[in-house]
Amino acid sequence: MHEVSCPHCGKRVTWSPAARWRPFCSERCRLIDLGQWFSEEHAIPGDAHGDGGSDIEGELDLPDDRRRD
Repeated sequence: MHEVSCPHCGKRVTWSPAARWRPFCSERCRLIDLGQWFSEEHAIPGDAHGDGGSDIEGELDLPDDRRRD
């Protein structure tokens, strides 16, 4: 087994099936981290519209016969 640092507080956690909240040290740290994602304090870097995903706003400008269903 090896140890990792809790992504929230940095406490060392043994990486094993017995570590219930891995990679976090506790449920508290896990929930704090999740809350930071929900409040957008954490984000994956990149252009939100440059990933090839659907651009709904641009699609509204298309004629009806060219819109996706």
